[in-house]
Amino acid sequence: MTEKKQSHGIQRRDFLKTTGAAALGLGVTGFPAVLRAQPAAVKVGLIHPVSGFIAFSGTQCREGALMAIADINAAGGIKSLGGAKLEAVLADSQGKPDIGAAEVAKMAEAGVDGFVAGYSSAISLATSQEAAKTNTPHIVDVGVSDSIVNRGLSNTFRFGPGYGKIAAFAVDNLDTINKAAGSPAKTAMIIHEESLFGTGTANLLSEKLPEKGIEVVEVIKHANPTRDFTNIVLQIKSKKPDLIIPANYYNEYVLLARTMRQQRVEAMGIYSVLGGAASNYKFVKEFPEAAEYIMDCNHWFNPKSDVALQRKKAAEDKGLIYTYEVFLAYNAVLGLADAFERAGTTDKEAVNAALASSTMDMSFMPYGPTKMVNGQNEGAQPVNTQVLKGDIEVIFPEEFASAETVFPMK
Repeated sequence: MTEKKQSHGIQRRDFLKTTGAAALGLGVTGFPAVLRAQPAAVKVGLIHPVSGFIAFSGTQCREGALMAIADINAAGGIKSLGGAKLEAVLADSQGKPDIGAAEVAKMAEAGVDGFVAGYSSAISLATSQEAAKTNTPHIVDVGVSDSIVNRGLSNTFRFGPGYGKIAAFAVDNLDTINKAAGSPAKTAMIIHEESLFGTGTANLLSEKLPEKGIEVVEVIKHANPTRDFTNIVLQIKSKKPDLIIPANYYNEYVLLARTMRQQRVEAMGIYSVLGGAASNYKFVKEFPEAAEYIMDCNHWFNPKSDVALQRKKAAEDKGLIYTYEVFLAYNAVLGLADAFERAGTTDKEAVNAALASSTMDMSFMPYGPTKMVNGQNEGAQPVNTQVLKGDIEVIFPEEFASAETVFPMK
């Protein structure tokens, strides 16, 4: 098994034997920098959908991962490996699981030391499965399907929460919000995209909402991509649900929200679960009227953390929109780099063991202590956000809240 450890260069006695220190004008205290062997780069495969229908989110993931690599290298690289630098190896999954898996196979053969992939749940399932064939460490950046980490793959890890935890959190907080307003919401419609992410989320919500006294009157699935939501919005208007719950990717979410606005859909609230646009500054800036008052249960940073705010500013200074894709991919690279640092090697088994025992400080997120159980960080949790006065505010949990909830919508 190939592994990288700190190189000590040419053996001192051999060097002196063949050339003599005096011939080069050297003392016996060391060698010129040019003769010191540089530690081999640690190669990190970044596989994201940077083309296709989810290219915006995939590109955001890539940018976040590259920011983390640049920051880690600027801080001295992997110190336990002699300051080895991280080297990004890039690939485009095109939004297709089979292409993502093929890219993993090529990179593994080329000697990549770890992977960060692949935005969507379907792609993450495929890339992690392929990486398991060579036991190469694989960090899932965004993909929320719990089946990703429930298959017993010792090489697969996720630092963010899965959708089982997110759905339970979303329903509990919705119940709290509804009760605080006098329990006016009695019915809901779920509008979800067709893939593993949307379907799994819809199934969980359909099971859990009735337990809180909210009847799910309709569940509507749509294709990716969908270019016209007129018929779906007409169904919403005919059912007149108190709550509309979207679970879809960015483009479809924006179009659905704009169509509801144009068709003057009336509801007590739009309450997203992992909404592709609801917690996105791009949506809020470009379509402020459609976005105002929308609530979301999603990944978010800790708004009270100076570290989180500094990273947000750094991303915006680069011209990026600071979406959850950016900081989740950044966090994934941090977690992988931390494992290389603690392992002191790129040996795959050792790095996977370091990941499994991770206690990385992630207080820049609204998380508790990092604790890996079967590859899942049990300390991770989502938050509830709401668009208020053209900004995205955290409304739950209270210890991270930056604003109070407005419900029902005005």
